[in-house]
Amino acid sequence: MEFLIHNLAPIMFLGLIVFLLMGFPVAFSLGACGLFFGFIGIELGVLPESLMQALPLRIFGIMQNDTLLAIPFFTLMGLILERSGMAEDLLDTIGQLFGPIRGGLAFAVIFVGALLAATTGVVAASVISMGLISLPIMLRYGYDRRIASGVIAASGTLAQIIPPSLVLIILADQLGRSVGEMYKGAFIPGFILTGMYVGYVVLVAIFKPTWVPALPAEARTIREDNGKSGLLSLLLLTIASTAVAVYLGQHYAQVLTWWKGEEVTMVATDETIVVSMCAGVMLAFVIAVINKVSRLGLLSRMAERVTFVLIPPLLLIFLVLGTIFLGIATPTEGGAMGALGAFIMAMSRKRLDMALLKQALNSTTKLSCFVVFILIGSTVFSLVFQGVDGPIWVEHLLGNLPGGQLGFLIAVNVMIFLLAFFLDFFELSFIVVPLLAPVAEKLGIDLIWFGVLLGVNMQTSFMHPPFGFALFYLRSVAPVKAYLDKTTKKEIQPVTTMQIYWGAVPFVVIQIIMVGLIIAFPEIVSGGLDQTGPVDISNVQMEAAPAEDMQDAADPMRDMDDPMKDLQQDNKKP
Repeated sequence: MEFLIHNLAPIMFLGLIVFLLMGFPVAFSLGACGLFFGFIGIELGVLPESLMQALPLRIFGIMQNDTLLAIPFFTLMGLILERSGMAEDLLDTIGQLFGPIRGGLAFAVIFVGALLAATTGVVAASVISMGLISLPIMLRYGYDRRIASGVIAASGTLAQIIPPSLVLIILADQLGRSVGEMYKGAFIPGFILTGMYVGYVVLVAIFKPTWVPALPAEARTIREDNGKSGLLSLLLLTIASTAVAVYLGQHYAQVLTWWKGEEVTMVATDETIVVSMCAGVMLAFVIAVINKVSRLGLLSRMAERVTFVLIPPLLLIFLVLGTIFLGIATPTEGGAMGALGAFIMAMSRKRLDMALLKQALNSTTKLSCFVVFILIGSTVFSLVFQGVDGPIWVEHLLGNLPGGQLGFLIAVNVMIFLLAFFLDFFELSFIVVPLLAPVAEKLGIDLIWFGVLLGVNMQTSFMHPPFGFALFYLRSVAPVKAYLDKTTKKEIQPVTTMQIYWGAVPFVVIQIIMVGLIIAFPEIVSGGLDQTGPVDISNVQMEAAPAEDMQDAADPMRDMDDPMKDLQQDNKKP
């Protein structure tokens, strides 16, 4: 009995693992484990009975949490956009743009995956959309099945780290930090990870060119009347837009100084990037509109098509992320504006009907209820776990690892990587992160940086063979039998499950390398956060208040009206 009393915390944690291995749903496993060990703790005298009275207050606190409102908003936005045909138009246009070069379709998938991640934030929507649209085209023109499946699955998981990501909302809530700050911290790592995916495809195109062939000439349909591609016009438009964006980025502090009427010396990197990109995009959009209305022929068909296909999602990105980064809107308000923008885009494409709306609302409700039930279960578990001194046990277990901060980070990331084989990011966020956050904070680790690091690591939970959800999503839309291609009239062989698994392995390695880069170069995350200028201690002065002020402070009742004194004065009056 003494052993049980002194080791109730580790036994409770092992009990949760047993519940999960038995196949019970995570939400109910967390709640049942918490209640079971809570009653045992009360019977053993370890926990007071009054502890359970805090449970209803905690559950009502979940319902009143405004931060969690961003989840249904962003989910609804992603589902509406995914069903509005935006992904199809993007993949078709960008595929035509990059088609003439080796690996062009893979580059298009990565680019569109990053764009969908910044607009939808939902992995399932991105992977399924790109699997349905781009995988048949890549198979048609001879792409290696491992490369094709790996690129699609990995590009879809960018929705986990590129804002507005659902996992970043959950991590911010569990770490007790601002969602906006978490988005700012993940902004630059998301771009770097996208660039690493592109770099891998470049290496494949150099060393294994037959794996990623270019599109044949007959497949490139967007051409001028004279047969030219029209890429020169697009290149000039890109150069002009980029020049404006770079110039504004370099002088953004001066622009803010002029706009606000006060000197601005330091601006967050993420804010500078968003505003500069928006300026460049708006310039291209204005030129394209003028060209279309006036019919001057300034732009080629390719340039005009790319501009009008890219502008709506980019404007939606600015509407959501730009307002959050600029401090105009909270993440919840940004999600609401994004959902409204998605409705407007779907209506403009004439894709919004009652069937689509009903399906999107149904899926959003299911996901939101799923998140809330897991959060309620984790609240029950964490309440009892704290009551039996579980955080102290975790702190003793992880806080005394050799190597200090570095040893802790290595151990935590290895643990998250291994747990990701069996748990998805929701379960990891609700079960493991609350146990790690107090130890990380006590070791002096910034929790925003720590949250982004865990977010990158949790991406691997979608890519791990054999239980990666992104692999399951791709498996559900990849061909399982040989079929006759309608365009080339050739028989296309199916994509096997092992090909999908092997295709994911290089991208899991890239994600692990990204984790190492964030640990080695913390400024990758902190560079996107708002920085406060250094305080010059030599200029700090201490001034003593005058004696009269000190007396007033010491006797706060001194200057108050004395009712007895007023009464005496009134009696003296004739």
